[in-house]
Amino acid sequence: MSLRIACDLDGTVADLESALQREAERLFGSDVDVRANRRLVFAARPAVETPLEETVTVPSASAAMTKRPLTRVEQRRLWMHVCAIEDFWTTLGEIETGSIARLGALAAQHAWEVLFLTKRPATIGATPQVQTQRWLQARGFDMPAVFVVKGSRGPVADALALDAVVDDLPEHALDVATTTKARAILVWRETASRLSPRAAHVSTVVASFGEALDVLEQMTGPASRTQRLMRRVRAAMGL
Repeated sequence: MSLRIACDLDGTVADLESALQREAERLFGSDVDVRANRRLVFAARPAVETPLEETVTVPSASAAMTKRPLTRVEQRRLWMHVCAIEDFWTTLGEIETGSIARLGALAAQHAWEVLFLTKRPATIGATPQVQTQRWLQARGFDMPAVFVVKGSRGPVADALALDAVVDDLPEHALDVATTTKARAILVWRETASRLSPRAAHVSTVVASFGEALDVLEQMTGPASRTQRLMRRVRAAMGL
């Protein structure tokens, strides 16, 4: 039985941060740094995920010496600007070059069922779903399945009986690990001291998406397939 995997996009495989930095400098000058905007709860994520998100930000130590974080007003202006760029989501780069092609090759080799999850807002042009599908296809993933999620990851993982969810946000990993039977794989590129201890405890923490793919390959062994089959049989029987 194939592995069922959900994979986040921005911050996990797609380099949204660099694109936002480029547009922020066009709007506000070279002295701003979107990386200096940190969510207070986990202290390591740019506070720019959606145009309507309210966040409390604190500057990182390195950024505070040379550049300033965006104000809330500037964050909203930035997102209004981004949403006015036609097919903005197709312009992003890969964080790890070749990672999408490798995921596509492994999915074909091991018969994985892969679903890409995102909270991307609409921009001028094609829908976020179609833009994302085009982006993935251009980087080597054939016929990608994309779902634009409005809520948390947990209900999706539970409803689809997913085996693993790959994400770069600790709160998403916590949601999956504590409310579903899926394995939460957290791609954490920051230092360990910036990670919530609880998120580190319940998640499989890796330093790159490439390492996340290694973990998924390990989960594809014969013993793992048997365990997944039994779990799905019990779930179907309500046990």
